[in-house]
Amino acid sequence: MVMSGKQPRGIAPRASAKSPAGGRIAAGVFKARCLDLMDRVRETGAEYVITKHGRPVAKLVPVVDSPRQSLFGSMKGTVLGYERPFDPIDGDYDINRS
Repeated sequence: MVMSGKQPRGIAPRASAKSPAGGRIAAGVFKARCLDLMDRVRETGAEYVITKHGRPVAKLVPVVDSPRQSLFGSMKGTVLGYERPFDPIDGDYDINRS
């Protein structure tokens, strides 16, 4: 069997099977090839714009993990400081009312 050099329907020329650059892809084609495209994005970093009727609706991009912040010290600078913490706070309380 001889394959023609044509692109499958619904995929823009930049999104050929050998191109790591990604490209535009129709929603119907994306639905049929979703898992393969996700693998390609993970392996090569390619990005795809998913279109419906020629208009972009979503983008498939690789995940960029941000470094996790340590739990210890994460609240530094968030607590207010009081000069005299044991002094009573001004105000009326139910217990003081007769």
